Amino acid sequence: MLLANRVAIVTGGAGVNGLGFCTARMMAEQGAKIVIMDLAVANPQQSADLLGAGHLGVVGDVTKKDQCEAAIQQILAKFGRIDILVNNAGITQPRKTVDITDSDYDAVLDVSLRGTMHMSQAVIPVMQKQKSGSIVCISSVSAQRGGGILGGPHYSAAKAGVLGLARAMAREFGGDGIRVNCVSPGLIATDINKGKIPEDRRASILESIPLNRIGEPADIGGACLFLASDLAKYCTGITLDVNGGMLIH
Repeated sequence: MLLANRVAIVTGGAGVNGLGFCTARMMAEQGAKIVIMDLAVANPQQSADLLGAGHLGVVGDVTKKDQCEAAIQQILAKFGRIDILVNNAGITQPRKTVDITDSDYDAVLDVSLRGTMHMSQAVIPVMQKQKSGSIVCISSVSAQRGGGILGGPHYSAAKAGVLGLARAMAREFGGDGIRVNCVSPGLIATDINKGKIPEDRRASILESIPLNRIGEPADIGGACLFLASDLAKYCTGITLDVNGGMLIH
């Protein structure tokens, strides 16, 4: 068991067809006690129950610092420690640059970037006391190639910000035994993009992917599992591309 006796938080993980829930399931299979943190409307405890007995669902909005801090206290009260944080919560919007409103910008940047900062701020003191911890942040191929398949430029900016934030935290907290890494997914088949890509465009996308397929949630879950585990104990500040070769150039 790669994660026996470890406690892992996955934000935005309640959607059973999403990257977060798949990551949570794969970590649970490797012995971790899972905390799924999501909005009340997503019913995180119901999703946690699907993983089996002993896992926890916590209601919290990552854009609200006080809710992040309250969630950490709730988790500590139940498990007594926190070993892994997967900053998965994020939203996207299909916008062109000149069409992005202030509210669009705030919505996307707040969840992906501010949320990553808030949750990391809340969990780092716990990990510092333990002298160990692994934080995995979900970025996107959009941050690296200047635009994704569906997200607008503000989504690219948010996910690029996640890369910079993660690297800075890796540098700052390495001496405390805390590793911080990113996974950068390519196009992954989830409910977010289901039915939104026309067949002709899908064909052209596949032509740009050497592995000639759209990614699956488990492709990302496996990368997160690796980075969270001791298999990656000498990895910090890295960006693990999981895109089927889309960025080969």
